[in-house]
Amino acid sequence: MGHDVGIVCDAKPASDAAERLLRNLAENVCSLGVTRIAMSRQLGWRDFAAVRRVAGLAEATGCDILHGHGAKGGAYARLACHRLKRRGAKVRAFYTPHGGSLHYKPTSLQGRIYMALERRLGARTDGLIFESAYSSELYHANVGPFPCEMRVIHNGLRPEEFYSAVIDVDAFDFVFVGELRHLKGVDVLLKALAEVGREQPVCAFIAGGGPDGVSFAKLARRLKLSQAVSFAGPTPACTAFARGQCLVVPSRAESLPYIVLEAAAARLPFIATDVGGIPEIVEGSDVKLVPANNVSALAGEMRAFLGSPGEFARKSEKLQEIVRKRFSVESMARSVTHFYVSRLLDPQAT
Repeated sequence: MGHDVGIVCDAKPASDAAERLLRNLAENVCSLGVTRIAMSRQLGWRDFAAVRRVAGLAEATGCDILHGHGAKGGAYARLACHRLKRRGAKVRAFYTPHGGSLHYKPTSLQGRIYMALERRLGARTDGLIFESAYSSELYHANVGPFPCEMRVIHNGLRPEEFYSAVIDVDAFDFVFVGELRHLKGVDVLLKALAEVGREQPVCAFIAGGGPDGVSFAKLARRLKLSQAVSFAGPTPACTAFARGQCLVVPSRAESLPYIVLEAAAARLPFIATDVGGIPEIVEGSDVKLVPANNVSALAGEMRAFLGSPGEFARKSEKLQEIVRKRFSVESMARSVTHFYVSRLLDPQAT
């Protein structure tokens, strides 16, 4: 759209696919570069140095907007912006929560700490952008009234992301794509597979990496699923989709997961939990969601797919058209940049 864009992200190497994407962005897209700095999930002393790095980079490039994604990115962007404003810079700070601190129970010790930090940083925010109505409601309930103007702007998909996935002839019954951690519910999926497997042969392809990968592999062995489950490591979504006849998203919590949007765009049948913004994705369709953290409910829907895959295919075809109309990357980009401009032109912005 003619804007100069840069990215600041974690220095720790991600998957091969993610690293290739970052290299492409650095070489062909981001005129302000791709900068890697150390970012830990938890709070630490290194965060002070990271904020200084972000502020220095923003000052050197003369950027107008610092948009932080996730709790840590949001903190860096807003604290760096605050430093620059004290020096007279006309820069604006935007924040998009992606779960993160909002996933903590506000009554827990960690929750109270993170909600207090969110409220403090709220005063240094020029615009809040939520990718789902669910996230905005969760923020309002846990953190408090919105401290600035806000927008709900759904994630968008590119036209080429809409296609009909071609499933391999030797595909597994089910496929999971995502980070291997407790929040994503892989343990629930494994237990549901074991329950279904007691009645009929069933198999699953699990694509992803993460901190709980070893414990999930141990659980699969304990459940006697070693021959039924393949842990493939990080795999591009379009590649993983070809390895399973039905995607399973057993998450305990989500915001607005791209993997569900991608599956819907690829016309891939899926089974997902009724969490976060997933109901917003399937709104208007007859796709059924299952309660989170419920092995029996997930197993029941998996049985339903195995018994009637054609019915699930019909639902996925209808959902693809719904998603095509409502989740456009062009609409997303224009809505975000229009919001940027409105705050830049507002002399009353914080």
